Amino acid sequence: MPLLCLGLSHKTAPVEIRETVAFTPKELGPVARELTDLPGINEAVVVSTCNRMEMYLGIDSRELAQEARSQAESWLRRRFGIEQDFPAETFFHHAGPEGVRHLFAVASGLDSMVLGETEIFGQIKDAYRAAHEHGATSRNLNKLFQEAFRVGKLVRNTTEIQRGSTSVGAVAVELAEKLFGDLAGCQVMLLGAGEISRRTAQSLQSRGASSIIVSNRNYDRAVEFAAEMKGRALAFDDWQKEVHAVDILISGTSAPHTIVHPEDLHAPLRRRSNGRPLFIIDIAVPRDVDPAVNDLDSVYLFDIDALEKIADEGRQRRQREMHRCEEIIAEHVRASAIFRPTTHPKLPGIDPAPSQSC
Repeated sequence: MPLLCLGLSHKTAPVEIRETVAFTPKELGPVARELTDLPGINEAVVVSTCNRMEMYLGIDSRELAQEARSQAESWLRRRFGIEQDFPAETFFHHAGPEGVRHLFAVASGLDSMVLGETEIFGQIKDAYRAAHEHGATSRNLNKLFQEAFRVGKLVRNTTEIQRGSTSVGAVAVELAEKLFGDLAGCQVMLLGAGEISRRTAQSLQSRGASSIIVSNRNYDRAVEFAAEMKGRALAFDDWQKEVHAVDILISGTSAPHTIVHPEDLHAPLRRRSNGRPLFIIDIAVPRDVDPAVNDLDSVYLFDIDALEKIADEGRQRRQREMHRCEEIIAEHVRASAIFRPTTHPKLPGIDPAPSQSC
């Protein structure tokens, strides 16, 4: 089957462009159906996430691949009002087996910003389901996407591409879970309101942390941040009065010196019951937390360097698995059923279970 893959991703376009050339989940089915009305395009699936917008198109013949690509790009430019001088390198395109390889790699998490991440698998399933329900897919793309799902699962189940956290936020969550077990009900306090603090707190929330307290020198910023996190703002001078009740303290201010010292925690630690641990994540540069804090009983301190080292180990571990993953994908591209004739009249079934991905 002639196949064309056209799109853009975090590798080819900055976020300012990606957020413009994007579709909502409700648009994916109708848009795929609309693409099949273009000359030379018979089938279509559109994948749109924060990091990519890709169109997988079944076309009439290899000879018409360039014409189909031109039709699809012109359609995109009209749809989003893109000027003709829009950088050509923003869009990538793959045809035939290279397009199959690309889809298999995306479904396996190998083309993601965070190598090995799992969310994209569910997002592709949702995109395919939407296109199928709107009559935009037939035998060829049905086969292709069912194969992509099998390959994606195989890569994850037979390699270590998902092993090890690769971001500071993910490392912090992993360490917190080792310390507390289930994070449900854990209380978190943020000192400072920077971007890394926000992402780390969101990661903790996604694993069950139930209460977020935000303390910042600029109180209005604390209020704004707390509202975003569905938490509570606290005057910066009052953080020591409430730290006894929290389980995780994240500090990421722009102070030129340390702001959390052992003496600041003596009284709060005495108020804690049964020696409950306090997990402190210092993501500030220069550091917010005096390293001597780690000598206090039941206090576990990790600074940005320690977290980055753990994250880097995870990234290296996943990188070492890339070769094995690519070998699996290459083998399945060579054996892909969409390049073999078939006499079966029925279309492959679709996994009816909806994805839980965002």
